[in-house]
Amino acid sequence: MTATPSSSDPTMEAVAQAVTEGRAGDVASARRQLLGLWSEIGVTGDPLHRCALAHYMADLYTDPAQALAWDVRALDAADAVTQQRVQEHDARLRIAGFYPSLHLNLADNYRRLASFEAATEHIEAAEEHAPSLARDAYGDFLRAAIEQVAEAIGRQDTAARTSAPGTTA
Repeated sequence: MTATPSSSDPTMEAVAQAVTEGRAGDVASARRQLLGLWSEIGVTGDPLHRCALAHYMADLYTDPAQALAWDVRALDAADAVTQQRVQEHDARLRIAGFYPSLHLNLADNYRRLASFEAATEHIEAAEEHAPSLARDAYGDFLRAAIEQVAEAIGRQDTAARTSAPGTTA
């Protein structure tokens, strides 16, 4: 979900700033910032804002149950985002391109929680949506991760993936 916005969007800029802090190691500050934004946006706020925030918030948790709660919110919000809204944010983006990553994350969390039936449903959804991924480094990364998670589900392996987003905190 990385992109250059077509127009200024203070909320998306604040999400990006918090994500940058989290990836730099200040996970507690990133969580506080994102939770503050979540309160401002509200559960009925702009679905693009909710989707992006929840998607990145999930990455700030190593506990799959905590990440799962945010990943469910991200998918729910994505279902409410229109293509027009995505294009307003960045003309290069397509809402269809969000789904492989969203379903991958859900599959991985369910797998780590040993809920293999739910994990299988979401990895299959990620595979179905994978053709919408660009043929670039990010698309290749996601396709490889989908394959890795599918294999781990098949083995009923609950170990964390080294290539998974997240932190050690």
